[in-house]
Amino acid sequence: MNRPAPTTPTPPAPLFLTTHWSVVADACDPEGPEAVAALEELCGSYWMPLYLAVRRFGHSPEGSEDLTQEFFARLLEKGWLRAADREKGRFRTFLMVALKRFLANEWHRERTARRGGGFDAVPLDTELAERLYAGSGSHLLSPEQLFDKRWALTLIETALVRMEGEYDEAGRGGEFALLKPCLTAGRGGIDYRELAAALGLGEGAARVAVHRIRKRFRSLFREEIARTVRDEAEVEEEMRALMAALGT
Repeated sequence: MNRPAPTTPTPPAPLFLTTHWSVVADACDPEGPEAVAALEELCGSYWMPLYLAVRRFGHSPEGSEDLTQEFFARLLEKGWLRAADREKGRFRTFLMVALKRFLANEWHRERTARRGGGFDAVPLDTELAERLYAGSGSHLLSPEQLFDKRWALTLIETALVRMEGEYDEAGRGGEFALLKPCLTAGRGGIDYRELAAALGLGEGAARVAVHRIRKRFRSLFREEIARTVRDEAEVEEEMRALMAALGT
């Protein structure tokens, strides 16, 4: 007898107790107790798109790592984040414009011996970044296109981590592992009979499970996008732009 289709896990308490823009606000105050931690959080989330863009601008792997670290340090030291006003639009646009200005001013300078503002360098997995850079057709993209593509992937990965956490919290990590590939499967790309057998469900129930996980993923992805734009009205437009970036 087939088990009923599993329901989507009840979302746990939000993983982000503060909004994206409140993190930016904390990082804007170099004297505040949360400034360094907030900047490290932003760096941990968004260094990869910036690093790949710096590489595409023609810098070496070592130079790109130094410049990416220094860019985040300058955001804190020089108070550049004060310009990242939610009312002015997308955070990714702000970061890209700030990065280009930074590189234009830094190309002739030596790397400073000490980073300002008490900001300790965040470890960057440049080995992974270089593999992505080499294998992503980066030479065919502009720095801006490469930045946007990796930005979109970063938000997708964050949404997936959150979804996996929800399934794990509900004791259904194995189910998530079986359903996760369905998120990227194209039309006709899912063998529902095989999936149903693996889940211990009927084929109809398996289809329902796939529909639910896709719906939940889209919701989480929207939430991640909403954290980086001005208001709800921009979410759909930003989602379309990021999907287009993934297709480059």
